[in-house]
Amino acid sequence: MSIKNEAEDRAAQIIHTMRRLATRTVLFHQAAAQSLGLFPTDLKSADLLNELGPLTAGELSEKTGLSSGAVTALIDRLEKAGYAKREKDPKDKRRVIIVPLTAGKSQVKELFRSLSTSTKELTNEYKPEELDLIIQFITEAADIMEQELQLLKSKL
Repeated sequence: MSIKNEAEDRAAQIIHTMRRLATRTVLFHQAAAQSLGLFPTDLKSADLLNELGPLTAGELSEKTGLSSGAVTALIDRLEKAGYAKREKDPKDKRRVIIVPLTAGKSQVKELFRSLSTSTKELTNEYKPEELDLIIQFITEAADIMEQELQLLKSKL
């Protein structure tokens, strides 16, 4: 087999494996959200708030791709479930920001405990330099996904 064919086969295998991982990740998050009495979008939006910090409803709409009406309902559900709250923007009292709360974090952390433990055990099977390469690859793949997400959203 030529080097070019071997590289193409590896690339195809990586793409297939990443699709498989992405599908299992979506299904896992869907089941996790359901077990908390949330919609998957609610759980991922709470995760976005925890990652990015307080956002306006408009910013949350932009990040999630949801309409303003859907974001309002989403924020209502997150408030009711104890994952976020509305606060006046300290920089502009006319605006409201959505602030993540820590109340629901322990429930979410417990749901992901087994997955975290298993992932940590998996990392123990690799050398530090191999882990560095894996981290680099996953980081760059996430950056590509972000670029592709923005490209797709620009076409909507």
